[in-house]
Amino acid sequence: MNSFDLFGYHLLNQWAGHIPILDKLMAFIAQYALEVYAVLFLVAWFTLAKVDSKRRHGLVVMGVSGILALIINLIIAHIWYRPRPFVTLAPGTFTKLIPHSPDASFPSDHVSGSFGFAAGSWGKSSKWVSKSFTIFAILVAIARVYTGVHWPTDVLGSALVGILSAKLVWKVNFLLIPLT
Repeated sequence: MNSFDLFGYHLLNQWAGHIPILDKLMAFIAQYALEVYAVLFLVAWFTLAKVDSKRRHGLVVMGVSGILALIINLIIAHIWYRPRPFVTLAPGTFTKLIPHSPDASFPSDHVSGSFGFAAGSWGKSSKWVSKSFTIFAILVAIARVYTGVHWPTDVLGSALVGILSAKLVWKVNFLLIPLT
């Protein structure tokens, strides 16, 4: 394991198990990001004026960007296996707050999807949508390391997958107009 991953992992994970309210918050974010995003999408969809088709189209692009990121992750995970921190590190040197199978650590589906959603909104959606999705994506990335299930480079690489997915979807967004 590289020194950046070890340092970054222990920097965040060292707090796990010591601050109960922070543990609960990070565990919630790490486990229930999809449900939070569903609520954010619904709130955004129903608060936008029906005549604001440009911003509604942005929400469709955001959703498709997150889905594309997950498809890319599936391909990457079948090509390259990287063990999770709780598989690699010695017992007692970390705290795992949430249950997780010992499948591939890279890429993080939660983080790729999160950044696909967020990056899909950048410059194309209402500021509150863009800011809330971006802040939550950052929190998801931090929470996945804090709770002990990913390395820092897993979440950084996964954020890049999400951002690139959004860039690609915006290049072909005209194909999604019928969905809007």
